[in-house]
Amino acid sequence: MPSPARISVDDAVSRAIKTVLASLEDSKAENIVSIDIQGKSSLGDYMVVASGRSHRHVAAVADHLLKAIKDAGLGTARVEGLAGADWVLIDSGDIIVHVFRPEVREFYNLEKMWQAPDLEEETLH
Repeated sequence: MPSPARISVDDAVSRAIKTVLASLEDSKAENIVSIDIQGKSSLGDYMVVASGRSHRHVAAVADHLLKAIKDAGLGTARVEGLAGADWVLIDSGDIIVHVFRPEVREFYNLEKMWQAPDLEEETLH
């Protein structure tokens, strides 16, 4: 049975991912993908990738998400790339969100990299 501390952390992460996904859907982000990176990276527990239709839409999606994170009491997220709005990265601690223009998303293809199957230790040697 998980410890009470672990349950409260899991509840907080669950609430945070629901807030992020609801905000992205509300702001009409497209092709939203949530990737569980627990145990794969120390960056966070989830990575979310979404697209906006234009520079303006990417910036609006990011602004809406930053406000939703703050309003939900999830702290102040760090943000990079908002000025250019080709690729905006929002780091809320447990959840890393990437909002791309479609061409930029296709070029970097983060989902493919992070959704690759885990290799067994024996296959690496």
